[in-house]
Amino acid sequence: MENKLYVGNLPYSVTDSSLESNFAEFGSVSSAKVMMDRETGRSKGFGFVEMASAESAQAAIHALNGVSVDGRSIVVSLARPRESGRAPGGFGAEGFRAKGRELVGYGNGGFGGGRY
Repeated sequence: MENKLYVGNLPYSVTDSSLESNFAEFGSVSSAKVMMDRETGRSKGFGFVEMASAESAQAAIHALNGVSVDGRSIVVSLARPRESGRAPGGFGAEGFRAKGRELVGYGNGGFGGGRY
């Protein structure tokens, strides 16, 4: 994981290939991916770059973090691992649950009714 970088605040014009070429000057790039919105097909403004070595990843962080690209100051840092669990509530494997919200909803003390 120490080779995978998070790149944030990207201009919407940045593509996978341009992201890869910008990081290639600091070492071999294993992969470069700009995250896209499924519905609109437009960039979400962030992506991930995986470098071949930890040394090249650190060199890219030190050189590119805070650099202005098309008027936007990009953020480059080590990527954090994905969170394994979901926050309480929301749609999960067991369906929609409003965990930890006992007093919300009709007849339970929320809007439209409550305990007296």
